[in-house]
Amino acid sequence: MSMNNVLLAQLMKDMQDPEMMAEAQKMMNDPAFQAHMKKMMQSNAFQQSMKQTQESMKDPEKVKEMEEKAKKAIEEGNKTLEEMEKKKKEAGDDDKKEADKDEEKPAAKEEEEVEEVPDIQSINLN
Repeated sequence: MSMNNVLLAQLMKDMQDPEMMAEAQKMMNDPAFQAHMKKMMQSNAFQQSMKQTQESMKDPEKVKEMEEKAKKAIEEGNKTLEEMEKKKKEAGDDDKKEADKDEEKPAAKEEEEVEEVPDIQSINLN
């Protein structure tokens, strides 16, 4: 199982969230982000990757293969995400049970703290 599958599944989930998409739109409208993207798109590595992708997209068999690979990765990522969320919930339930147990224990008597007020001598302004 690859962490990339989990990230891909989370991305697909996030793309269904209007609030997330609004934040993404804000980010994409930021001039600093746009400058970064422009710089990245001009890099040789990005250009090479785009050429390879374009060539692959011309072959229907490769497109089908890539779609199946992506679908499988998303399914595996979703499964892992569900397991992670289940464990997180169980851990949260365990923490809640532990907190409930602590509340049931009688609290130790705390001595009353009396705020000390400093003695202020009377000042006669007359």
